[in-house]
Amino acid sequence: MTAGPAIPTWMREHVTTERYDSWPETRCAGIEIVDGLVVVRPGASKRHNRLARILANALEAAASPGWNADTNFDVRLQDVPLTNRRPDVVVYRADTIDVTPTRPEHVLMIVEVVSPGSETTDRIVTTDQYAKAGIAFYWRVEQAATGVPLVYTHVLDPATRAYRDGDMFTGIVKVSAPFPIEVDLGEV
Repeated sequence: MTAGPAIPTWMREHVTTERYDSWPETRCAGIEIVDGLVVVRPGASKRHNRLARILANALEAAASPGWNADTNFDVRLQDVPLTNRRPDVVVYRADTIDVTPTRPEHVLMIVEVVSPGSETTDRIVTTDQYAKAGIAFYWRVEQAATGVPLVYTHVLDPATRAYRDGDMFTGIVKVSAPFPIEVDLGEV
């Protein structure tokens, strides 16, 4: 049996906030830090990336001027032990665009597009982490076998710090909160 590629030392060691913040963006791309440990995220498909971009564009267009929607950046859920997640879409306060790291109090909504290799994380783990961090809205997008994605919406119950199930959509997503939006994902 041949050995696979060696795992770099920096990926096997406990990561503190200070250490992570000193790394270049090229090292941080494609990973998350969970309880101080590096977690490699699987590469995303073109369909996954397209869904995230379409949703980010639609959410930004629907939001008030005080909100931005972007993809592919860290949200710092906690400092000790360090937990940084990199959601597929983040709706965040526009006045924090230059604030690093982005923290839960800057975030209104997170969208995760479920892909092979991220099912458990996107359906259970991050859902709990985002709720405990106080992020008000969470959408999970499932890539169905039919090709038409399913979108599950969740709203935070502030008393329990857990998400309540909202509506489920196939194809056209039409909601009034966190702001009125209608987006057709049936042709992705």
